[in-house]
Amino acid sequence: MATKTKAGPTKYEISINGKAATVVEDTYLLKAVMDAGFNVPTLCNHKDLTPEGTCRLCLCEVEINGKKKLVTACNYPIRGEIKVNTNTEKIKKHRKNLAEMYLGRWPNVEAIQNIAKLCGATDKEKYKSDITDENPKACILCGHCVRACSSFVLQNILGFAGRGITRHLTMPFGETDPHCIECTSCGYVCPTGAIQVTDDMNNPADPELIRRHGMRINAMMAMLDDEQNRMRQVGTANLVEVMDSYDLLPVHNYKFGRHKDTPKIDSGVMKSRYFTQGAADGCWVGCSMACAKAVDGFELKTGPYKGQKVVVDGPEYETAAGGSNMGGFDLDFIVEFNFYCDTYGVDTISFATTMAFVMECFEAGIISEEQTGGKKLNFGAMNEALECLHEMALGEGFGVDVGQGIRRLKEKWANELGADPGFLNDIGMEVKGLEFSEYVTKESPAQQAGYALAIKGPQHDEALLIFFDAINNQIPTYEDKAEALYYFPLFRTWFGLLGLCKLIWNDVVPPDNSKYPPNEATKIPERVEDFQKFYEGMLGEPLDEKKMLRQSERVFNLQRLISYYLGYGTRADDMPPLRAIGPATEEEYLSREERYDKQMKEEIGIDPEGKTTGEKLAITRDFRYKRYNELIDAVYKKRGWDNNGVPTVEHLKEIGIDIPEVLTLLDKPNI
Repeated sequence: MATKTKAGPTKYEISINGKAATVVEDTYLLKAVMDAGFNVPTLCNHKDLTPEGTCRLCLCEVEINGKKKLVTACNYPIRGEIKVNTNTEKIKKHRKNLAEMYLGRWPNVEAIQNIAKLCGATDKEKYKSDITDENPKACILCGHCVRACSSFVLQNILGFAGRGITRHLTMPFGETDPHCIECTSCGYVCPTGAIQVTDDMNNPADPELIRRHGMRINAMMAMLDDEQNRMRQVGTANLVEVMDSYDLLPVHNYKFGRHKDTPKIDSGVMKSRYFTQGAADGCWVGCSMACAKAVDGFELKTGPYKGQKVVVDGPEYETAAGGSNMGGFDLDFIVEFNFYCDTYGVDTISFATTMAFVMECFEAGIISEEQTGGKKLNFGAMNEALECLHEMALGEGFGVDVGQGIRRLKEKWANELGADPGFLNDIGMEVKGLEFSEYVTKESPAQQAGYALAIKGPQHDEALLIFFDAINNQIPTYEDKAEALYYFPLFRTWFGLLGLCKLIWNDVVPPDNSKYPPNEATKIPERVEDFQKFYEGMLGEPLDEKKMLRQSERVFNLQRLISYYLGYGTRADDMPPLRAIGPATEEEYLSREERYDKQMKEEIGIDPEGKTTGEKLAITRDFRYKRYNELIDAVYKKRGWDNNGVPTVEHLKEIGIDIPEVLTLLDKPNI
């Protein structure tokens, strides 16, 4: 019987050697058999590699609707009710004969001897021939190394040549391939020792420890990425449709979280029409995630390179979402804007967020064509947005104003045009002078604080909490959120200190991560352990969570003190614009009126019935700012900071940086 719940996968009731078992659809038969307590011999199978079915030792009998057939268990996905027999006389005879063949060719290899013993094969002479290899570390052509090279680091350096008895492992043209990155994946998975690895480049204390945990990450990427995030297929662009479905994709300066035209710029369109490299790429050779993508032969329509065909690095999620934020649901526009930002050395996120703010101000009548140099900068004015970008790069026209960023534009337009500074602050998506990255944070208090409390401002490196908070609901209480807002910035700082990539920690999750309680699940403990072991393997010094966080905490608090000294490290600097924590206009409230009315009744305890939209907007605003302040109170306490967000002398002493040069930073100058 097949069962399927609303929240879970399809499951099947199967029989293995007369024993009933329940398995999830597409589970490989070998795993189901092993989980049921039965042993099946195999040479080519490896826990960290996708199955291939070449050794033929795991053959099992499968019965479907009364019809029986033999299948290789390692690569046979279960997709219905079946009866399985793993040990018929026919199968035992087959396995014994195969094992004797292997024994005749590689009689002294331990892995072969073990398989022969398991299959009852003892005759070493039966298949002995001219190709018998007496080497105890002989290559047995299992293919582990070939698959590791291909699936772990996407290099395809190793392969087989020849057929039949001449089949052998080689590199292209039989020579050492200069493209080999010496990742040692092949040596890690080799079952016989035929591939020897030497570690002498950086003199690590324990290279095997580094390799073991590195390969665990590689395997996780190879086995889980296709179903979880598709980073190898489309990179971070996979987030476009995810964010839209959760009402978190920024549209029209973060007013809205989804749009009917999002399918025009989603990862499916990017993959089919724009990503033209034909292979998973990486920001450095050998990256197991390989999330970087590119567009070949893109003909530019504007700017100094108009008419030329170029290679564009991207677009990634933030660039595509920057397009939706400006109302630009056209991938040609997004790719061109991506290219010119890279070429000019302009941050795509800051430009897109600033341009979205400019567009809203234009539509609100705060600025007009008189200020913009004749450009009608409504949402969706893609050609005009590109014109502003070119002007910015040249230091000409209205582009000079845009290039100042949101904080200075708010001051300029309030002072020179008499614009309402309150409204500008409500819709100007910046904190500490840095523009928000491209996520709608209105329904995620943890992400609001994660962005606004970040020392450098709401940069996209801080965006992970929105998944745990708004999507997975893994940090439901204030205490959970405060713990996450203590842990995550420190862990992210630690990545930067050690020069490690954070993506392979948070973008692929172990399948059994649900066994951890909420705050442990958000830390992804197995991945954290991998990075701690990298540290230990390199330096020979064990590292636990407390020590890791303390290393980072010293730097993080020093950064906060420097910000304070420079005038950007107090509670006032940690306050986000209204639009980051809730609706800033009646238009926004009405776009989600049912949701906000329900929240008003259930969370605030006020009946919205009979109230005007303006009244409901004010009530929501007051409640959300109160909630936000309560949250950062808890975060400050957890971090050892005072009520104004300044590290206390007691905390600096506790973490061991209470030296005179640091303490003088508390004497804030008049700047």
